[in-house]
Amino acid sequence: LQFTEEKLGQAEKTELDAHFENLLARADCTKNWTEKILRQTEVLLQPNPSARVEEFLYEKLDRKVPSRVTNGELLAQYMTEAANDFGPGTPYGKTLIKVGETQRRLGAAEREFIHSASINFLTPLRNFLEGDWRTISKERRILQNRRLDLDACKARVKKAKAAEAKAAVTL
Repeated sequence: LQFTEEKLGQAEKTELDAHFENLLARADCTKNWTEKILRQTEVLLQPNPSARVEEFLYEKLDRKVPSRVTNGELLAQYMTEAANDFGPGTPYGKTLIKVGETQRRLGAAEREFIHSASINFLTPLRNFLEGDWRTISKERRILQNRRLDLDACKARVKKAKAAEAKAAVTL
């Protein structure tokens, strides 16, 4: 009732401290940017949306995500196989072996980067959103309910005083 009356402009609302309002605004801003950065980093690390959904499901089911071959590693495998078909002694075969080995190392470095970024960068962001932010939201709801209760009590006291004054005037 208090909330509805406040929204309709029929009841007074106790304003929170300006510093506290600023903290709430900063918390909201932090949450919004954290979500955007988290999503975009996930897109950068895994551009394939279906693979991201699969990884998400494995994570939610507390299962280990199967290891994927990176594009660099796959290219290296194809180059090595082609080199073997052409013959490792031919100039083209030798070149394919050298480039294939370099691609394999690049693919392994990419895999390590993705793993490291996931653990060292994405995990703290997720921990904030799933832990700290939930706590902030819960405490914010509790504070809002307490404020509404306080304002409702203030309104009742105001009505009671008005009724007392009216009764004293009529006597």
